[in-house]
Amino acid sequence: MIDTRRYQWMIGAIGLVLVLAFSVFMYLSPGHRSHAGVRAGQRLLRFVAPLATSDLNVPANTSPRCDPAHPARRGLNVCDRAPIVLEFFATDAKPCIRAVSTLQSLAPRFPGTTFAAVAAGGQKAQTLKLVRAHHWTIPVAYDSSTAVAQLYGAAICPMIEVAAQGGTVRRLLIGERWEHPDALANALAGVLSHNR
Repeated sequence: MIDTRRYQWMIGAIGLVLVLAFSVFMYLSPGHRSHAGVRAGQRLLRFVAPLATSDLNVPANTSPRCDPAHPARRGLNVCDRAPIVLEFFATDAKPCIRAVSTLQSLAPRFPGTTFAAVAAGGQKAQTLKLVRAHHWTIPVAYDSSTAVAQLYGAAICPMIEVAAQGGTVRRLLIGERWEHPDALANALAGVLSHNR
């Protein structure tokens, strides 16, 4: 029999070091997000996702080669373009779908600002069906692989990023209250007025 009592502190210390090392690795890993969304003051994370109305059926690109002079015409380009109001939604969540309709209704009130949505985990066919059923004309992309949703930590919806010219986030809006046009319009008015 081997007496392990005198080695217990060493085993515990090694275990603690491994946990700390793994935590630091996960925190510093690209794409890892410990919270939902990009916070105010930080820049939007770049991606290009195919539009539901396009003839593309490909996964989103979370490492795009951004060229603002030549954006991908069949995709939603988030490459420091702004001002932008960007919502992440689930295709089976009614409050989140209503929030996209709210974006659609508010878009004309904020000229010069792009209003867009990304169906997190949505497939092309189901996203296109929603676009047609709700008569959305704002850009609506689908993220079939959830790569963009993971990049943004979009685990709840609606989640709306509001960014200024240059891609800096001014406000992050999360929760069902933002499906209501008056609440969202009031939140956007103060933020987007600085972009003019």
